Formats: sequence, C-alpha cells, structure tokens
Amino acid sequence: MNTTLLDTWAGKVQTAGFCFAPGEDMRQWLLAQDAGALGDWPAFAASWDDMPLDRYMADGGRYRRRRYATLSATAAPGSIRLEPHQPHYQSLEYNALNGGVAREFEPIRDEIVCGRTMTSILNFCHRIFGKAQPAPAWHIELHQFRIEAGNDQAGKPTPEGVHRDGVDFVLVMMVQRVNIASGTTTMHDLEQRTLDSFTLTVPLDTAIVNDHRCMHGVTPVERIDPDKPAYRDVLVATFRRKPQE
Repeated sequence: MNTTLLDTWAGKVQTAGFCFAPGEDMRQWLLAQDAGALGDWPAFAASWDDMPLDRYMADGGRYRRRRYATLSATAAPGSIRLEPHQPHYQSLEYNALNGGVAREFEPIRDEIVCGRTMTSILNFCHRIFGKAQPAPAWHIELHQFRIEAGNDQAGKPTPEGVHRDGVDFVLVMMVQRVNIASGTTTMHDLEQRTLDSFTLTVPLDTAIVNDHRCMHGVTPVERIDPDKPAYRDVLVATFRRKPQE
C-alpha cells in the first residue's frame, strides 16, 4: 500500500504538476518506512514556538516568524546532509515583495534538522522528487514558518501573492493550526488560472508541487477567538537540481 501511495502521489505531480497528500496517509507512509519516524514529533512541533520575527517584510508586516536551513544530497538513498548556514536569496522574478536581497535568518536547530521527524520527511522528499525527476545532486532548503493572525490584521502565509519559488519541487507540510480560519492553498497554472484549492488542516497534511509547472498561494488566516493566540505553523522544503560540475 505504501509503495502505491508514493507512486500515486508522484504520478499526480507528474501529470497535474501538484498533489495533496492527506495527513493520515502521510503518517502511514512514514511509519511504514521507519516505525520510529515520528518519535520526536512533540519536540519537532514545539520548535516553532520560539522563532524570531521575520524582519525583511517589505510590506511592514509583523505577522511572520521563521527559521531556515540549507542541505544537500546526491541521488543515493540516505545521502542528505546539513550544509553550513547561509543567507536565503530569491530573485525579484520569483519574489517581487521580498526578493533581490540576501536575507539572514536564524538557523533551524541542529537537533531538529537531524531529528527523526525531519529526517523522515526529507527522505520522503528525496524519494518522491527523485522519482519525478532523477538528479545526480540536490540543493535543499528548509523553512519553518509561523504566520500569526491578530484582531486588527490577518496573517499572510504568501504575502508575495500567487508565485513560484524558483526551484524544481516544493513540499508544504502542516504542523499545526491554532485558532485560525481560512489559509486555503490555491494551485494555478503558469498563467495564474486556478487549477484547484484545498486547506491543510491537520498535522502532516501536505502539498507537493512541481515548481516548473504550477504556481501556488495561500489565502490569509484570520483569528477565530479574539482572546486567544492564533497562528499557522508549516514546514516548507524545496529541492533544486544542482548543475553537474
């Protein structure tokens, strides 16, 4: 069944350019590969709780917190490794709001990057993206995002609007939603015509995107109970094929 799940998701990415993987199916697949794959999930999820504010928001917003890490891999299974910390850069072509500048974010803590949960997620990415587009080597970027909603302002998961990331593949995985409404993921073709929409609602709900073929966005999140904190925590992993040397 779990091989079928991977093949099904990879097939959808190849034919449609994207797919939605339900959290329970993702959980079953990860645990079938390694019974302890999610053994440190509580610490993994808690690592979103003390993230610094993203101070590069050109719209002046103070609703996004984030950390960042860079990794690499060859085509060989188990070859993913953490690289020295470096700035995050996107061109203005892919991020008209915040691109064009090297942005320095605090690193994701080593024990989280190298923990069982993150390792299992990265191994999933390595397998499905390698199936969709075999590559001798990958440049990998990880982003922890927390989008906060206030009583006076909605939080914007994609403040740059419907976009591509300038990579080969993107995985967006839900970690938790607390006291928020909306946050609907929208999928578009390269002319920004809407192809589909779905909402990541439970842990491990996942969107998988071929960045060459599809654009994506997420609608703003709004606070439900005005007296309680409200936020959306997601993990984003991007894979970009390294040119052969």
